[in-house]
Amino acid sequence: MRADHATLLRALSALLAYPDAELRAALPEIAAAVRGASALDAAARDDLVALAEEIAGLDALEAETRYVDLFDRGRTTSLNLFEHVHGDGRERGPAMLELRQRYLDAGLEPRGGELPDHLPVLLEYLSCRDEAEMREMLGDCAHILRALGNTLLRRGSRYAAVPAALLALADAPGLDPDAPTPPPEDIDRTWEERPAFEAPMPDDPRPPRRAS
Repeated sequence: MRADHATLLRALSALLAYPDAELRAALPEIAAAVRGASALDAAARDDLVALAEEIAGLDALEAETRYVDLFDRGRTTSLNLFEHVHGDGRERGPAMLELRQRYLDAGLEPRGGELPDHLPVLLEYLSCRDEAEMREMLGDCAHILRALGNTLLRRGSRYAAVPAALLALADAPGLDPDAPTPPPEDIDRTWEERPAFEAPMPDDPRPPRRAS
């Protein structure tokens, strides 16, 4: 893979990472990498740099809270790709194992606590592969990237610049701000904790169940 493609993919991966102190310290370097990315047009580069500058300009707690609220509070903006396809269904496990094995076959051992289908992890992997594989894999998940990006656009988030850039790298149709909004899904609220105990009905004479 060309060096500028690899550097750009790592920069895009970083922009989607949790904005902790280490990432915030690297934002000037990330922005510089984006500015030098010939694979994207000027408008795409400007949008990505604006995202980096926005993150840098936020209070650390505000940046972290916004990130969690945006990416960890529902399926439609999840960065775990298979969650968009399989949800919590049993098909997700085998797909995850297959993707992890693909990383291992390439001599790359995933580190950290993120799942193999976490988009920043996938981008780190692709930064080590050739352009043909990059376009193939980004093309395979283009419908997910487009849905994610359109949702971020509707929410007025500059993070939409990242899936837009990935679609450009895949030579796939870009984001559509006028795309119809999908109907709300109850499954998008599965992040909420379920109560540990069930309260008795008002006319139920039985005492509440006790934990064993």
